[in-house]
Amino acid sequence: MRHFGHLSAAVRRDLFHREPGEFTLHSPARTLATALGATLYSPATRPRLADDIVKQAGRGVVSMVLCLEDSIDDAEVGDAEDNLVRQFADLLARPAGDALPLLFIRVRTPEQITELVRRLGPAVSLLSGFVLPKFTEERGVPFMEALISAETPDIARELGGRRLFAMPVLESPELLHLETRTETLGGIARTVDKYRDRILALRLGVTDFCSAYGLRRAPDMTAYDVQLIAGVISDVVNVLGRADGTGFTVTGPVWEYFKPHERMFKPQLRRSPFTGSAEALRTALIEHDMDGLLREIELDRANGLQGKTCIHPTHVSLVHALSVVSHEEFSDATDILGPERSGGGVLRSAYTNKMNEVKPHRAWAERIMLRAEAFGVAREDVSFVELLGAGLRTA
Repeated sequence: MRHFGHLSAAVRRDLFHREPGEFTLHSPARTLATALGATLYSPATRPRLADDIVKQAGRGVVSMVLCLEDSIDDAEVGDAEDNLVRQFADLLARPAGDALPLLFIRVRTPEQITELVRRLGPAVSLLSGFVLPKFTEERGVPFMEALISAETPDIARELGGRRLFAMPVLESPELLHLETRTETLGGIARTVDKYRDRILALRLGVTDFCSAYGLRRAPDMTAYDVQLIAGVISDVVNVLGRADGTGFTVTGPVWEYFKPHERMFKPQLRRSPFTGSAEALRTALIEHDMDGLLREIELDRANGLQGKTCIHPTHVSLVHALSVVSHEEFSDATDILGPERSGGGVLRSAYTNKMNEVKPHRAWAERIMLRAEAFGVAREDVSFVELLGAGLRTA
């Protein structure tokens, strides 16, 4: 797998100073966590799910969640489980050349983990792990123990030496409510630290947070405009997203909109980056409420989040285009991490527009290099507009 691998080699050469690297199911967890990118959710009830997975992989999707929880009716769970087993068997029988994304199953109960792993049999080799809903210390431990116990010797052989990962979803009311937030965050921190080698990333369930107060953000507002939500995101990153080696990758919240709605506020995309023929791209993004999504992706990164939960394929290209490291970011990170800078100090950016202070900016630079490995580095004259345009043309 590689980001932008669905583009031709010639197009990638035109776009990238350093192309995205390849990764596999066996890559280090830190690499996979960064490379998740836009994680596309799909109900596990879809009758042609195997075809959908292959099609989306061909359009640039590198991680998918097949959902047995909120996206399906309670009465459909049994049929959805049966469908998953059939669809994984279908995928396993396909030619090895059919590239697949990282695949996760979102379950409702710990018992589903052990039962599904058993039923998948050899097809478990295609599975990257499970998404665990409404994760707290009390609910999370049974899920994690079920994940560990599911890896019997037979299953371990099918996995070829790797482990199944967990992606807890932080979405419980106890985490949102101010009087229980600190205690709940502490319990989550203890749990994910105990099972650190199994935790790939932490996902934010902002829709559930909004539900607790009967809220729903409009398409021209971001999660950060809803102060109740912004506060809990800040606290989650504060406790669980630290860059000192104790933190985890925390992913951005879902964007719910994908068709035009009546607007109350002005568009959030400036005209200046969209010159010439790119003006049509700006118009299309605004018409489909994508300018709000672009702003939220930028705010996600500014607030310490990586990647994003997506419920529509049209969102994927935007997330990935804005995940590519700019040439300026790469230049700064390279300077900061240079061996001659091990003692610290301050230097002027090669772009002569900022100060790079080596010690305070080192953690930032290390994250930039991880993202560069996964998403590549744009050429000096290539902006997100060109990257987005190339991605949308092939979507």
